[in-house]
Amino acid sequence: MSPEHPRPILQGAKALITGMANEHSIAYGCARAFAEVGAELAITYADDKTRGYVEPLAQALKAPIFLPLNVTRPDELEAVFEAIRQQWGSLDILVHSIAWAPKQDLQGGLLDSSAEGFGQAMDISCHSFVRMARLAAPLMSHGGSLFAMSYYGASKVVPNYNLMGPVKAALEACCRYLAYELGPKGIRVHAISPGPLKTRAASGLKDFDLMLNQAAQRAPLGELVDIMDVGFTCAYLATPYARRLSGETLYVDGGVNIMA
Repeated sequence: MSPEHPRPILQGAKALITGMANEHSIAYGCARAFAEVGAELAITYADDKTRGYVEPLAQALKAPIFLPLNVTRPDELEAVFEAIRQQWGSLDILVHSIAWAPKQDLQGGLLDSSAEGFGQAMDISCHSFVRMARLAAPLMSHGGSLFAMSYYGASKVVPNYNLMGPVKAALEACCRYLAYELGPKGIRVHAISPGPLKTRAASGLKDFDLMLNQAAQRAPLGELVDIMDVGFTCAYLATPYARRLSGETLYVDGGVNIMA
């Protein structure tokens, strides 16, 4: 069966998708994939500016829960999970697709990064996932799946990825430790590591077009992945077919990560 016509294997599952900015977002690919396999969606947006891009997408996907979420505001984070508790009573899937660093710290080398900028990047891009997991776990009384978006630069040096490399490395480590702590509750946790994608977040990286071209040339499959490739990978991992997988970092990059 082709991915264009997937089975509704997750019919009735409840999925929270965070970090959607527009139709090019990885989060949007995840939302579409989960919707296509039958899941019901809760979708968040970061601020009023982002809402204008995300709301039409949420409406098209028939998401019954649509709320603001700036992860630096505890009240907004708690409000999202309280809305899910009140409307659904449970949660099966959480996708964390949120990353941010101050531009001056992101575009300079790691040696030049400020303590404040590094701390902000770590809080928003990494620890916010831990905070979400803490709130999600009580709603996953019958088990569930948590996903965080990483990148190859977490494990290998990628020129110009700079301070986000250590931040994503910390995120991957958090996924492993959360998988250990939440495993007894039947909650599985994965870091997803897509190849380079043209998203709004990636546009802040220096020489990003060069990274795209190099990835396409090095990939054994000979082409870049897209947001739906990432989405369907997450959808598979959330199904019973992947029930014994947890704590993995899964590369969705056409095989680029295996190349020397």
